Amino acid sequence: MQPTVDRDVAVITPWYPTRQSPFRGSFVQAMVDATAPTVDRMRVYHCDDWVAELSAREDAEVDAAARWLLPRAVHWRPTVGGAQLQQLPVSIPRGTLYAENARRHEAALRIALGGRPLDAPVVHAHVGLPSGWAGLRNMRPDAKLFVTEHASFLDLILADPDSRAMYDELLTRCTGFFAVGDGVRGLLSETFPQHRDRIQVMPNPISFEAGRTDPVARLHRWIYVGGLKPTKGVHLLLEAFATCHADDDALTLTLVGEGPLLDQLKTRAGQLGVAHAVTFTGPVPPEVALRLMREHDLLVHPSRAETFGMVVVEASAAGLPVLVTRCGGPERTLSGIEEAAGQLFGVDDDAESIVEAYRLLAARWPDGLDLARARTELAARYGYRAVADAHHRAWFAGVAA
Repeated sequence: MQPTVDRDVAVITPWYPTRQSPFRGSFVQAMVDATAPTVDRMRVYHCDDWVAELSAREDAEVDAAARWLLPRAVHWRPTVGGAQLQQLPVSIPRGTLYAENARRHEAALRIALGGRPLDAPVVHAHVGLPSGWAGLRNMRPDAKLFVTEHASFLDLILADPDSRAMYDELLTRCTGFFAVGDGVRGLLSETFPQHRDRIQVMPNPISFEAGRTDPVARLHRWIYVGGLKPTKGVHLLLEAFATCHADDDALTLTLVGEGPLLDQLKTRAGQLGVAHAVTFTGPVPPEVALRLMREHDLLVHPSRAETFGMVVVEASAAGLPVLVTRCGGPERTLSGIEEAAGQLFGVDDDAESIVEAYRLLAARWPDGLDLARARTELAARYGYRAVADAHHRAWFAGVAA
């Protein structure tokens, strides 16, 4: 007879939406929303990097203050799916390397727990370092550890010998390890061939519950959702938009997010003569971003590299066609339905590739696409129910309901 146990899960993550950064970690929030309703209890530990320029003396003083404050100041509050959330500040001197960062997350979590282990038979960490390491060092001896890796900078983590050794230990000792896409899995398998068979693919969950009221009629209202930084190709997007806007002045562009290119993009929009047609929303909560997608006609996402491409699936869930680069994640995410969902194009360092891709998409619109088919197939792959069931099978294997 299979044993019956409490289905309690502790989730550890370095990213989760906050008032200051409502967009960061929305994929973790989605995973909690998908999986929490059908477990007995889920507690989310958000270990949040607080980065500052600190001398050695200042660092020691901050550490001493944290040891006194954390057990007294942290508290639980409700979050999505009926889960409980605790947000823990982790003091990080600017320039701290990945391995030391992980050790600091481990220590902050231990302090907040009062030296006791996590009270859950299942611990699920988002990213190997720092959260997987923090979970490994703070869980009960009988607990199972699962890790989901989706860091876009994983190659930088693995390039450091110290953090690579920690990662090797993590892969050796965890119960299950999930990569969000084949690109992440390939990098880890190449770095740790001895663990290749342990690394499985598990996508991020996407909600398909809310659709749009009216189907897209024209490809006029463009939207971009993500960081305003060079690695996302957003500067090229603005140049491409200006070219297309010169051909059709009905086009508009909404840029949702924040980042170091914000001021530069605003200035450039003025220089290009399209400032009146470009809207900068700043960072917004995930539910607002999804509503904005339902109010637009086309997602344009010219990222240089993505491990999964969650926003592309969210756009399809919102009934949008997508114009997206083959940057690692999206071509796998949309495998088999590329033409039904929109237009994919190569990663090039010029705006003309975006312009050309848009013109190809416009020439196929609307009869050359099948947005309903794309949405149905993506829901079967990445919807809440599909991903939650996969997590539950892993977490509670051999355990009776």
